[in-house]
Amino acid sequence: MRIVADWLQQPAAQAVFVTLTSAGHQALAVGGCVRNALLQVPVKDVDIATDAIPERVTELVQAAGMKAVPTGFDHGTVTVVSQGASFEVTTFRRDIETDGRHAVVAFSTRVEEDAARRDFTMNALYATADGLVIDPLGGLPDVLAGRVRFVGTPADRIAEDYLRILRFFRFFALYGTAGLDADGLAACASAAEGINRLSRERIGAEMRKLLSAADPAPALAAMAHAGVLARVLPGADPRPLAPLVHLERDGAPDWMRRLAALGGEDPPERLRLSGAEARDLAALRDAIGNMATPAVLGWRMGLGRGTDAMLLRAAVLDQSLPPDWMGEVSRGAAAIFPIAAVDLMPALQGPGLGARLKHLQADWIASDLRKTRAELLG
Repeated sequence: MRIVADWLQQPAAQAVFVTLTSAGHQALAVGGCVRNALLQVPVKDVDIATDAIPERVTELVQAAGMKAVPTGFDHGTVTVVSQGASFEVTTFRRDIETDGRHAVVAFSTRVEEDAARRDFTMNALYATADGLVIDPLGGLPDVLAGRVRFVGTPADRIAEDYLRILRFFRFFALYGTAGLDADGLAACASAAEGINRLSRERIGAEMRKLLSAADPAPALAAMAHAGVLARVLPGADPRPLAPLVHLERDGAPDWMRRLAALGGEDPPERLRLSGAEARDLAALRDAIGNMATPAVLGWRMGLGRGTDAMLLRAAVLDQSLPPDWMGEVSRGAAAIFPIAAVDLMPALQGPGLGARLKHLQADWIASDLRKTRAELLG
């Protein structure tokens, strides 16, 4: 099978392939770019695998007028800048030692060894410069069938890096159409305690990606069933996710909105959210249970987050959305409190002025943002 993809045919990519292969080395596109080309979904990054060691890659590309940046030299990676585009070029590798988080690697000249150290068969696919797919481990049928399957023995792959547990569920959310692989799911459940060995930054980054999938609900439900979700975010409940995804319809996926639906114990700390993200999440969670109208939510939170809050309420509380709720959120987002401090001066000054403004604003909110300036001052 051959892939046909714009990114493969671009002169910038072809220049890297030609530079390496003309010197007698292998140069193969690898991993996500090949997988996504087969699935006809967008490709963000183009990675190239080669039997040339990093020093040789650097020598060759610099001689060809390209820039070489030693971004991961010890692990075999050189970032090659060709005609303004960046490509990660990595030497074939095999694992010498792993500890569940990091690996000690040795360079290899065999693509089969490089493939054997990858996580899933769908990521162990390679392609030549003219698009011929090389499939050392039988991953092509898995990609075409939408089957996320570990390379080799699932327990061994997980023990090499426990983040692969979360990646298993994320890849299922993104590409799985054949149901969860039973062996993989069982291995994830058995090794769930290994999640505790991962940094919270790595966990948080992976959860953002998972929650950004078009429909993460089945994957999160499986995570909960396997005991993995409780390790990541104790107390999280994936049940509101399915109705939330249904309510989102054609809206863009938003990981923060989905995280608010999950709930759970201290997401800002467990997922290493930024201060702004933590405040955003707290506002969404508070909006689920408070009594603010759609218009008031729009005024307080803006159109985007006000809309999110209404969707969350419906999903989490199993409620119907009220009539014209979107119009009301929009009305609130555009509303401006009609009283300014100058309207109360000079009769009021200092603390008295502030207290009166606060009282009038509460009156305006109680009217669902409908009272006019004259009605408030009357």
